[in-house]
Amino acid sequence: MQTTFTAEQLADPHVAESEKILRKCVHCGFCTATCPTYVTLGNELDSPRGRIYLIKDMLEGGRAADKEIVTHIDRCLSCLACMTTCPSGVHYMHLVDHARAHIEKTYRRPLPDRLIRALLALVLPYPARFRAALKLAKLGRPFAGLFEGTALKPFAAMLKLAPKSVPAASPISRPGSHAAKGERRGRVALLTGCAQSVLDPAINEATVALLTRLGIEVMVPQGEGCCGALVHHMGKEDAALAAARRNVDAWMREVEAGRLDAIVITASGCGTTIKDYGFMLRLDPAYAEKAARVSALAKDVTEYLSMLDLPEPAMKPGLAVAYHSACSMQHGQKITRQPKELLTRAGFTVREPREGHLCCGSAGTYNIMQPEISARLRDRKVRNIEATGAALVATGNIGCITQIATTARMPVVHTVQLLDWAYGGKRPEGVAEAKAAVAAE
Repeated sequence: MQTTFTAEQLADPHVAESEKILRKCVHCGFCTATCPTYVTLGNELDSPRGRIYLIKDMLEGGRAADKEIVTHIDRCLSCLACMTTCPSGVHYMHLVDHARAHIEKTYRRPLPDRLIRALLALVLPYPARFRAALKLAKLGRPFAGLFEGTALKPFAAMLKLAPKSVPAASPISRPGSHAAKGERRGRVALLTGCAQSVLDPAINEATVALLTRLGIEVMVPQGEGCCGALVHHMGKEDAALAAARRNVDAWMREVEAGRLDAIVITASGCGTTIKDYGFMLRLDPAYAEKAARVSALAKDVTEYLSMLDLPEPAMKPGLAVAYHSACSMQHGQKITRQPKELLTRAGFTVREPREGHLCCGSAGTYNIMQPEISARLRDRKVRNIEATGAALVATGNIGCITQIATTARMPVVHTVQLLDWAYGGKRPEGVAEAKAAVAAE
């Protein structure tokens, strides 16, 4: 794609990076076939190619974002299926991230939109606030219908997504060390995160239980927190970079205190962002090198487990599992083989749903901000999952778990919980009922 940026524009390193990305696009349109919003809406401007044209026009013109650009960029899930498909290596993720930051700086959203986004940024990245908000949401759920059909309909989506009960805070989230059982074979830091630690603390509990049984010491560093993905995808770059710097500082203290084999991440959406810290902080001389080291250490839990010499499972459950590969896992991190191989080795029969490349519609806060499109994608995903005839669903991202579980008729659990069970840990909640249901059929 030809570009006409001026030398003055290209002096901005963000614009220069976007210009390099734009020049790689050859207009082939392969991305449209795998883009969930194009497949759902059929509008060229809701495809990666269409959005690339809009972004190019906005950045080249050096102008503020307008309502049309904001509408179509907001509809992007950042699922990154286009990057898997693109034969030219267009780094769409960095391009759309730049566009969102530009929108945040140059476009004044309507008041209801500003309020909702400010609330999400103020609450979701902070576990204590999020837990309190979920408890309040339980009281507000009966009134969700009042917001439908209004500019505040994202509030209705938030209330509907809120769980009926909130698990108690887990001691796993507290800073400290969890010693390896037997001979120590490694040492890792665990990202406890924000939303996941509130919605399903059993995921991190299963991770620590499994890793320590395998001889891995697990550290929860003082000062680590939200990875910054939630605000990053809303274009709030200052907040996202502040979160990245805080985590880099926390993990580098552990690196300096002793050997650190990996930073283990159990939410693939967080993993995609943390692996990009080196890029996000490349212009910060105080953090560029440290951020690159952190990104190199970041590993999804299944990615890390695949590097270990695992023993034979303590038991082989023999259940049929539909494996849903989160977009941030397969497209963002290019992890496709390891989770399925681990589940198979642990004694599960892995079934892959049709259209596995398409997003479930969760995408961070997307199911709140774009509830109609999200619901259509969710229903399509659940139909494909249920068609496998599997007893339960395994996936590696809390957003996908929450989204799919709203309508799926089988349990949805994190992959690591099934692996922990097979290797001598607790059976995940709901899985026994799934086995009984399969036996009854």
